[in-house]
Amino acid sequence: MDERNSRPGGWLLLLCVLLLVWQPVSFGLAASTMLDRLTTRGVPFTAVLLTRVIVVGFGIAGGLALLAGRSGGVTLAKVSLVLAAAVDVFIYATPYYPTNLVPGDAPYYAAVSVAYSVAWITYLTRSKRVREFERG
Repeated sequence: MDERNSRPGGWLLLLCVLLLVWQPVSFGLAASTMLDRLTTRGVPFTAVLLTRVIVVGFGIAGGLALLAGRSGGVTLAKVSLVLAAAVDVFIYATPYYPTNLVPGDAPYYAAVSVAYSVAWITYLTRSKRVREFERG
């Protein structure tokens, strides 16, 4: 692997930052306001919260794998994006995880989450630069 392709740059570096910094920080802020609801919301809420922890873990693993130039980093990032979109859609479509959204806005938030993931997955799939990075 030559030095030019050993580190992600451009959009791929932005995705790494989003997976390693933005996703954990935004989850941490949201979860910190929800922890006092564990006893009143019960098992479904706890299961969704733990699922989100696992999805954030996949994102961190994907971001670290991309930064390290690992061959499976792109695949792991795609899996992370799919899981994040699926969990977001579940959260916006069910009452198990409370949100402070205006009634009727949940479908828009779910659509934006799916569009975000689809855009990144499309980039990871179609980008010539990502393919070159992945090959090393």
